[in-house]
Amino acid sequence: MQGDLNEIDIPSILQLIEWGQRTGQLLVTTHNSCPCQKFSAEVNRHHHCFSCKPQQYWFIFFVNGQIIYCQQGDGSLSRIDDYLRHYRVKLQLKDLKLASLDSVNVAEYSYLWELLERNLIQPKVAREILYGLVCETLFDLLSLHAGCFSFHHGPALTPQLTTWEISPLIKKIVKQLQNWQQMYPHIQSPNQVPVISEEVQFHSGLPVATINKLTYWADGKTSLRQLARCLNRDVYTVAKAIYPYVLQGWLQLVYSNTCNFDPYRENSEVEVKSKVRILSIQEAHSSSETIKSILQPQGYEVLTLTNPLESLSLIFQLKPDMIFCDMAMPELDGYEICAMLRQSTAFRLLPIILLSDRDRFLDRVKAKMVGTTDYLVKPLRDTELLTLIETYLK
Repeated sequence: MQGDLNEIDIPSILQLIEWGQRTGQLLVTTHNSCPCQKFSAEVNRHHHCFSCKPQQYWFIFFVNGQIIYCQQGDGSLSRIDDYLRHYRVKLQLKDLKLASLDSVNVAEYSYLWELLERNLIQPKVAREILYGLVCETLFDLLSLHAGCFSFHHGPALTPQLTTWEISPLIKKIVKQLQNWQQMYPHIQSPNQVPVISEEVQFHSGLPVATINKLTYWADGKTSLRQLARCLNRDVYTVAKAIYPYVLQGWLQLVYSNTCNFDPYRENSEVEVKSKVRILSIQEAHSSSETIKSILQPQGYEVLTLTNPLESLSLIFQLKPDMIFCDMAMPELDGYEICAMLRQSTAFRLLPIILLSDRDRFLDRVKAKMVGTTDYLVKPLRDTELLTLIETYLK
């Protein structure tokens, strides 16, 4: 079973696996060229070497239609180390050769079992850590609307500590995502880092105990996701707790170049990104401000045009590397603008992304017919937006 996320969404894929009581591994990737054909050969090689490395990918391991474990990318041991801070386990096994388990296991999963075998954590703690890893991975996956997937039948991941039914997890995560959107655009991504913004008002308007806690965690280095792990809470609960302070202006959320959990921010790429010019053509300022707030901290130059008719003449002067264009605008809509630009040799290959408030099959077909590069449904999510830009501007 393999395909594109434009054809079937993640919840539907997971439910098919659950109903079919399947055992094996699911690969989901945001890479432009789907590595599904290589997946079968790579699945028995620790998942560490892809000849065509995707920009972001995830694995989910199943047994009889239930989830055993979820992993992002190659599996960072730091995810478990964040949880160990909550349980006050200081010993780290990063340099230990994790070869005691079967070859199908991945390093992160093996790391957890090493902790168990050495009695550094109890089975209850291990189950809680696994549950947190599964939930945070599904939180990211259920937010995806673009990418490809491949399910590979194979032996179950061993040994197994516990399993989880898929339907209750989907129901829980979907509800979290719906609530998460209500905090947008003040809080956009689990990878954002809280920092104290209004020092004077901050200290005069809060109790000392609250100030001490927020000062400790809002250090400009720890992301919301890392906070959630260290506190053994889901990321929505953590974001909801700090949301009032963000609204008051006491805290602000930024993207940190040192954050290990953001795959789109590598210091070696900052100089290249600063030369990239993104043009946003939208009547409403809200979406343009969202695009700017997400892309400018990454070093992209973001320009906004609100008059569709004037935009056509200015585009030739601005020479953007990529265009985001709203579908619904007066005088000229996104379809018409894209069709006109495609008639010019200068913009025949330029990435043009159409933005829409609705996700309808006919709209997507029409967008393809006029030459749109891709189709993005609002509200815009930072991970989806950055992945799309990295894909088409690489």
